[in-house]
Amino acid sequence: MLPIGPYTLKNRFILAPMAGVSEMPFRTIAFEQGAALCPTELVSAQGLFRINNRTLRYLRFNPEIERPYSLQIFGGEPEVMAQAAVIGKQHGAQIIDINMGCPVKKVTKSGAGSALLCDPPRAGQLVKLIRDATGLPVTAKIRSGWDANSRNFREMADSLGAAGVAALAVHPRTRAQGYSGKADWAVIGDLKKHVGNGFPIIGNGDVKTVDDAARMLETTGCDYVMIGRGALGNPWLFRELLGGPKPTREERATLVLRHFREHLHFVSHERVSREKLTPEEEAVRAEKAAVHNFRKHLAWYAHGLAGASHFRNLVNRLETKREVESSVEQFFLGAEHDASAPEEEYDVDYRTALG
Repeated sequence: MLPIGPYTLKNRFILAPMAGVSEMPFRTIAFEQGAALCPTELVSAQGLFRINNRTLRYLRFNPEIERPYSLQIFGGEPEVMAQAAVIGKQHGAQIIDINMGCPVKKVTKSGAGSALLCDPPRAGQLVKLIRDATGLPVTAKIRSGWDANSRNFREMADSLGAAGVAALAVHPRTRAQGYSGKADWAVIGDLKKHVGNGFPIIGNGDVKTVDDAARMLETTGCDYVMIGRGALGNPWLFRELLGGPKPTREERATLVLRHFREHLHFVSHERVSREKLTPEEEAVRAEKAAVHNFRKHLAWYAHGLAGASHFRNLVNRLETKREVESSVEQFFLGAEHDASAPEEEYDVDYRTALG
């Protein structure tokens, strides 16, 4: 298992950076369940460059658990990216990860995310500038290409490798595919053969079970496996990957409650109101915002359990902390695993969570 820069990770399983999901509470839980690395959700380099207080709040992390702390940033301007990385280092980042795969239009239109797939030299320049500016290991996450006619993952690897990238994660779908279709793991195997032991290759895409992870490692030869959707509502997957047990009902209920309460605290300290509100009014508004934001997690945690559909209908009407706590205790302490549940519940829109 190749190290990432100076860091020898404790195992080969990494949580994918997911927008709206990979905030500090969820990363902390994933680390505790066994994940070896948990990069942040994508953070705007422009926001950091401008010292935007809201953006800076995304940098919060738990230094006792998040080791090493990997900060993912996105942007298209090399100098801005380099300065943003310096600010990230000042706030504790030990690894800088560059998002070169996000397919969302509001990201790509600024030359960031998967738009960098169209310009490998500029992508390499970003890596070199950030390395020179921070002295930190720089990693990147790419896709197989912009579309089916420009699958240039080898060219990207060559450019990034020449710039000194410390590790490269590849999601083997094109930007045009978004999150549809099937991930082409042959791309991961091809890329690993192409770079050899030059730097670690992290495979990503369609890993939802222990067997999936084992199969990816065996068939592609990648150094690490990155798990995104498979961990939504199931951070215990990392424990299972290391030979641990599935969660009990009591354990599931306890962790969901903990995640919600830590999310509530996290979001409450994130809000910056532009209105003149009393502390009581601001607290009520912050609580409601946190509850609304956490609904997606509750739906994911219910996946595969008997009565999940009814519970998700209930979740969409929850408004207060007390309602969430009561609903979690009632449902998760009594819900059994449903062997007949579909492999993926299509009414949960995973795309809204992925960056």
